[in-house]
Parts: sequence; structure tokens; C-alpha cells
Amino acid sequence: MFAAVESAADVWRFRPHPEVWLLVGSIVAAYWYAITRIGPRVVRRGEVVVTRRQLWCFGIATAMLWVGSDWPIHDVGEQNLYFVHMLQHMMFSYFMPPLFLLAIPTWLARLLVGNGRAYSVVRWLAKPIVAGVVFNVFVMVTHIPAVVNHSVLEGTGALHYGLHTVLVLTALLMWMPVVSPLPELRIGVGGQMIYLFAMSIVPTVPASWLVFAEGAVYSAYDHGPRVWGIDVTSDQQIAGLVMKVGGSVFLWTIVTVMFFTRFSKGWNDSNSYKRPRMPDAEITGHDEGPPLTYDDVTKAFDEVPVPPGG
Repeated sequence: MFAAVESAADVWRFRPHPEVWLLVGSIVAAYWYAITRIGPRVVRRGEVVVTRRQLWCFGIATAMLWVGSDWPIHDVGEQNLYFVHMLQHMMFSYFMPPLFLLAIPTWLARLLVGNGRAYSVVRWLAKPIVAGVVFNVFVMVTHIPAVVNHSVLEGTGALHYGLHTVLVLTALLMWMPVVSPLPELRIGVGGQMIYLFAMSIVPTVPASWLVFAEGAVYSAYDHGPRVWGIDVTSDQQIAGLVMKVGGSVFLWTIVTVMFFTRFSKGWNDSNSYKRPRMPDAEITGHDEGPPLTYDDVTKAFDEVPVPPGG
């Protein structure tokens, strides 16, 4: 009994991850150097180096990277609860990547990619079909039981971090057609809505599998102690719901907002209950010159020639 209590308490024991701190610190330092040292020298005078919105996006994305990669989410998700592991995947594939892309100014993106071979490769990979297939194939791979079990049971965690790195890179690629810092890589709004809806279909497959599966799909999570008393089947079902809500519903929400933003332009004005103000030209009868007076009318009548016999 004592051993079980001790093991349960050990789940929440603080575990430092200096590699995560180094990664996050390096990203912050690189971004700060780019916008404070490089940007002012390459951006034309009068143009903004970085906007407040881009700074906010960078701050939120970086915080999300830190929280998702550090204790306790990383440790509990890797060793105890698969639904916490799924929360990591949602953060690294759907929430964080678009924020990082929105945080990069166009001038910085062009410096990073250039205009040579690297640009050609990125442009080809950012095509909607290519980016969507690459991302979704890797998502399916990360849910194969052998891959999950091996990455979780590996002592060093190198495979686990490696899978997360590839997941983030493929997710950045998947979001390129929608929020790329390079305008020429983005597709039209209508295409973006269709594209994001298509991206929401594939996650429903492993999500449904986890929700309706019987027994332990991933043996690496079928052990004690059970955190918060959640058994392995309930853990898998919650993970499937997280994937469904975090992936599909999130993308559907974006599509809905994009739809109403595009097709509701001018709707408020055309359907307003306020009486429109009559233009001055309709009140005076002419849009230029002084108003018409009685003397002007009399003079006009006097100048009209009288017909013979009138």
C-alpha cells in the first residue's frame, strides 16, 4: 500500500528539462535579435518592423511551446495519461504553429527562405495538396501503437522529442496555405475554407478508433498508478474526444468565422433599421452652384420667346 502511494506521489515530482529551457530561450533570443538588430536595417524607412499583433502571437506561441514541452504536461503525457499526450499534439499541430507563422514579418520570412533553391522547395511543399498529405500521413503514423509504445517506453525520450519536432514542422507546413508570412504562398479565402475543412476529416479516424476501442490500444499506458483514478479505457476515450474537439471543431470554427467575415461585408448597412440620411444634392435639386430662387425662375420665363399668336 505504501509503495503504491509513493508511486502515485512520484508522478507529480518536479523534473527539470533544461533542453526545453534552452530551446525556448534560443527562439526568444533569435526573434529579439531579428526584430531589433536586423529589421531596422532591412525595412524601408517609415515601415513597421513588427506589429503589436505579431508580438502577441509570438509570445502566446512561445508560451504554448514551453508549457507543452515542460513539466508536468510532458512527463504526465509521456508516462501516465494518453489524453494529456493528445493535448500536447493539439497544441503542437493546431494551436501553436499558426501563431508562430502569424508572428513572422514578411521581411523576416524572405530573409530566412531567400529566393533560391530553398524558396523553391518551400513553395512546392506549401502547395495545399502536398502540405495536407504530408501532415496527415505523419499524424496517422504518430498514432500507430508500435510507434507510440516505443516512443513512450524509450528511456532517453529522444524519439519522443523527435516525433514532436517533426509534428511541429509538418504542422507549420500544413498551415502555410492559410497564414503563411509570404503572401504568394497563401490561397484564396474560399480555397482556405475548403482546405481547412478537408484537414478536419482525417483526425476523426484515429479519434473514433480511440473512443470505441475496447481494451488498451497502447500498452505503454496500461500500468499503475492511475492518475486521478482514470482507467486506461477512459483515458483513451478522453484522448479521442480531445482529438475530435481540439482538431475538427477548432478548424470548423475557423472556417465558420472566415465564411461570415467574407460574406457578411455590407450586410449591416443594407439591413440596418436606421433611416439613411438624404444627400444634400437631393434636397437642393443640384449638386453644384447656388440654390434656385424665385427671381431665377421669373427671369427664365421672361427669356422664353412668345410663340406667334400667343
